[in-house]
Amino acid sequence: MAATTVLESHQPVVLRDLAREIHRLKRDLNAVILAHFYQDSEIQDLADFIGDSLQLSQQAARTDADVIVFAGVHFMAETAKILNPTRQVLLPDLKAGCSLADSCPPHLFKPFREQYADHLVINYINCSAEIKAMSDIICTSSNAEKIIQQIPPEQPIIFGPDRNLGNYLIKKTGRNLRLWQGTCIVHETFSEQKLLRLKFRHPHAKVLAHPECEERVLRNADYIGSTTGLLNYVKQSPDREFIIATEPGIIHQMEKACPEKVFIPAPSEGSCACNQCPHMRLNTLEKLYLCMKNRSPEIVMDEDLRLRALRPIQRMLEMS
Repeated sequence: MAATTVLESHQPVVLRDLAREIHRLKRDLNAVILAHFYQDSEIQDLADFIGDSLQLSQQAARTDADVIVFAGVHFMAETAKILNPTRQVLLPDLKAGCSLADSCPPHLFKPFREQYADHLVINYINCSAEIKAMSDIICTSSNAEKIIQQIPPEQPIIFGPDRNLGNYLIKKTGRNLRLWQGTCIVHETFSEQKLLRLKFRHPHAKVLAHPECEERVLRNADYIGSTTGLLNYVKQSPDREFIIATEPGIIHQMEKACPEKVFIPAPSEGSCACNQCPHMRLNTLEKLYLCMKNRSPEIVMDEDLRLRALRPIQRMLEMS
């Protein structure tokens, strides 16, 4: 017991030392640290910019840093590399993947697209560079509805890889989208039954949900939006208590912005912390330091693939 206490008492010192070294390396490398809202709080606090997929893509497109350190998952760092071919892009852990991206393998999506050759392909940014290269337009949860509304109504659309976001967009836009049947392991684990019990115990709490959630969760939400949309909602809302149905990393920013308000993570099925993304949480402060110190792992990409993946991303940025 005493040994545990000693270890815990030294942890803040270790974190401060790591933070100091990361700041030093950032200056030495002329680096920028981009972090997603779903990263651990200590990484968020060190980042130069925190955002959702759209904001991070926009920030990656305009940075003048020599090195981009992406505290997120693989497809996000890939997107930064697609937008910045001459800059070094580092990812603290190359195994930080994405269940949604994995649910849309290129060798299966290719014949699906060919089957509907007259369809415009709009893919959610949570996909691999190979899938981006097969797309006409990329979107995020922040801009998907806006982009679809700009497509002529007679133009049929394939939407992938997230079927839950796709079904939500069908309801919002009235378009008959042909959906790829991918899902996110985090957003499909929320329990409607436990959510209803939580609402009963907190009758004044507003339920906020990401559109990647299953319909059984979305139908109980007071507001549905991207991670940035959820954050902006709590900042502007007069309510003081919220149940958050997305990866709980966003709650750190909510608490910083509104310390007087209460944020409750929506419960998942079973007793596990399944609403934490296991891929996002592979990145740690130690790995962030080591990747900057060693300038590795680095994202590298074939130039032909990069150029094919770049076009639909550029269309997204133009239409946003």
